[in-house]
Amino acid sequence: MSTFPQAVIFDLDGVLTDTAEFHYLAWKQLGAELGIEVDKALNEQLKGVSRLQSLERILAAAPVPPVLTAEEMEHLAAQKNAHYTALIASITPNDILPGIAALLQELRAAGLKLAVGSASRNAPFVLERLELDSAFDYVVDAGRIQRGKPDPETFTNAADHLKVPYESCIGVEDAAAGVEAIKRAGMFAVGIGSAQTLRQADYLVTAAELLSAEHIMAAYSRWIDKA
Repeated sequence: MSTFPQAVIFDLDGVLTDTAEFHYLAWKQLGAELGIEVDKALNEQLKGVSRLQSLERILAAAPVPPVLTAEEMEHLAAQKNAHYTALIASITPNDILPGIAALLQELRAAGLKLAVGSASRNAPFVLERLELDSAFDYVVDAGRIQRGKPDPETFTNAADHLKVPYESCIGVEDAAAGVEAIKRAGMFAVGIGSAQTLRQADYLVTAAELLSAEHIMAAYSRWIDKA
């Protein structure tokens, strides 16, 4: 078995750029419209999961959770997305997290395929605003994913499209649900955040700027040797 990876699949929010705050503000605005307080603690439960799953968790936090039809849920999710897209319209390449542009260049120079596996349906728009749309071989269409993270489908979809075995893939995430999805896909998990939150990560850094292709691939080699 090769000790060299073939592909790296990146989450978007909190990994390539920090749009997480925009998501929080958009959910907070929708919550206020519904009479539900969306605080930082509740927002932590929304990271890495789909828009509808996030909405379900917010509604469940209401003093009296409302019972809504699928159509009403979709309408509220669209309202949140309208708030979010208005907020992210102003992002530029300056909003790429420190170290990420150099990391992408290092991985590309090493011959790896690159993909984005995000729960956000706005991923193509955000990548275009960041001028990173040409940096990736594939962007998972979140609208076609049947099961959101922590289900592995987002990551297996990317690997299948790239025609790379799952064990030859590296996933990069900042959310516990995302790291769990990577591990359930049988891939090597790189986590950005705290050890307490990202316990399942195979390799962990506290900030994106601390990532390097050399260290990631060395850690991957040690992992695959033990497999």
